[in-house]
Amino acid sequence: MDLSVIIQRFIDEDGRIVLPQNFTIPALAEMLHFMGAQMGQLDDTNIRYWDFSSSAEGELRTYSRREVNTRIKAVAARLMQVGQPGDRVAILASNSPEYLFGFMGAMYAGQVPIPLYDPNEPGHGEHLRAVLADSGAKTIMTNKAGAPAVRQFFAELPAAQRPRILSVDSLPDSLAESWTPLEVAEGTDTANDTAFLQYTSGSTRMPAGVTLTNESVVTNVIQIYTAVDLQQPLRAPIWLPMHHDMGIIVSMLLVVLGNEIELMSPRDFMQQPKRYLKQLSRREDDPEDMHIYSVIPNFALDVAARYANITDEDNLDLSAVDGLIIGSEPVTKSGVDTFAEAFAPYNFNRNAIRPGYGLAEATLIVTIAQRPERPIFRAFDRDKLAEGSAVEVAEGSDGLVLASNGAPVRWMDFAIVDPETKNEVAEGTIGEIWVHGANVAAGYLDRPDETEATFANTIGETSQDNLPTDSWLATGDLGTLIDGELYITGRLKDLIVVAGRNHYPQDIEITVQEATDHVRTDSVAAFAVPGEDVERLIIFVERAEAATAEGDSAAEDAIRSAVTSLHGVSPEVIEFYAPNEIARSSSGKIARRVNMKRFLDRQNG
Repeated sequence: MDLSVIIQRFIDEDGRIVLPQNFTIPALAEMLHFMGAQMGQLDDTNIRYWDFSSSAEGELRTYSRREVNTRIKAVAARLMQVGQPGDRVAILASNSPEYLFGFMGAMYAGQVPIPLYDPNEPGHGEHLRAVLADSGAKTIMTNKAGAPAVRQFFAELPAAQRPRILSVDSLPDSLAESWTPLEVAEGTDTANDTAFLQYTSGSTRMPAGVTLTNESVVTNVIQIYTAVDLQQPLRAPIWLPMHHDMGIIVSMLLVVLGNEIELMSPRDFMQQPKRYLKQLSRREDDPEDMHIYSVIPNFALDVAARYANITDEDNLDLSAVDGLIIGSEPVTKSGVDTFAEAFAPYNFNRNAIRPGYGLAEATLIVTIAQRPERPIFRAFDRDKLAEGSAVEVAEGSDGLVLASNGAPVRWMDFAIVDPETKNEVAEGTIGEIWVHGANVAAGYLDRPDETEATFANTIGETSQDNLPTDSWLATGDLGTLIDGELYITGRLKDLIVVAGRNHYPQDIEITVQEATDHVRTDSVAAFAVPGEDVERLIIFVERAEAATAEGDSAAEDAIRSAVTSLHGVSPEVIEFYAPNEIARSSSGKIARRVNMKRFLDRQNG
């Protein structure tokens, strides 16, 4: 099946994406499923799931395209029996085929899925209660492994207030026979209907439901396919949590396209990174022209390189890896170098590493590395960055090294804007990233004021021709364009201002991490709190796994010296913690504002 030809059906003669009336994700999936049937491809593997919960070697379950389609329709039929179009359905399960069946089954039923967490994972209770209360989900989809924890979670509620709980793997295939597509009234258009709700992580505020429409999702799927230049045949190892926008959208895309997903849980990756590397490796039954793609956060590069423990017996061959898309957190040169050097002996091509930038409010991808020479890193003068300009300096100097997150994808307007004047800034000047296009979400669920502030911005002066004026998404992220490539410098609200100078927390956190081996990788939080005259810099640090409290004093001296020397500001407080004790968002990012609140609560308590 030539998917590029199919994608071309949605591009008009002027080169614009134009979706047919009443087109939805299920409509796209059914169209491709029918074409697969015509080509005799329904017995091809669609999902290959590895379960390591009871075996270190892993137990393998596979599902063909035909079986996946049947399971999705069985879920949809059951949801249509117990609910109504537009009802919200929360998915509470681990990474598993059932997660995808439940998620897409809700779409097939005309209901609104909400990707949430594995109920057996600790630490999500408060966030989960907030999301469920905000969304008003009437049904919970889980699987047999998650059902006991789900029922326990709701046990404290009176029976009449508990949502309906359905276990996906308890539904018989025979239900699929009763599924029928929803009827759409003549003259209506479902483009702006809600496809699913993606809740923010809550690292800086109460979680908000991002309303993703059929149009925004289908548009971004086309943007992703085109920007990444996906080549067939392909398979994609995925361990990112399904509640994360990158995990669920990429996995859904692969189900819709009928490509093979090699699925496992984040816990199974962290316990033994070799498992993931072996999934990236070329297999004996792979076609000679197999293309392997995956999506991971930056920290996984270091984890894989340090702890995979590859031996000759593993017969690792990474020559088929065409795209390792890195997102969800800043991409570091040290992480890329460590990974590329560790796996070069196994035929890994460094050019396969493709940093990208995106956010749920824009569905997923906004920019991604698209040039043949990638990834690109540049060093910038720290003082000039603090003044709002990106001035390149020689590599190896004290400059801050940033990764290019690539160029904006097609079919979308993009600008770097002065957040005060709303005017577009010149190349090399730091400003807020603004986005406009059909891939942008409809807004936040039941939050008109926040929706207005984030999604309804008006751009001022601009050097670009024919830009729309209104309805711009202000991302809250700061960055600059250089040679058409985006470099992220931080979050607008996370800026640390001490004595009138701007400091980016990511910059300080990198300095702390590199100052001493006592610091755990990607486990530093830098933030500012009010002081008598100027803001005070506070740093939370997790110790490396082998480090102990006895080394804190020497590490503090090294950190204080490095931060003062490179940034011209001395930390007021440096606190050390054991691994995983610093507050993080549900997607695993350091939650600076949560840590700041904890610090202030202790100070004021």
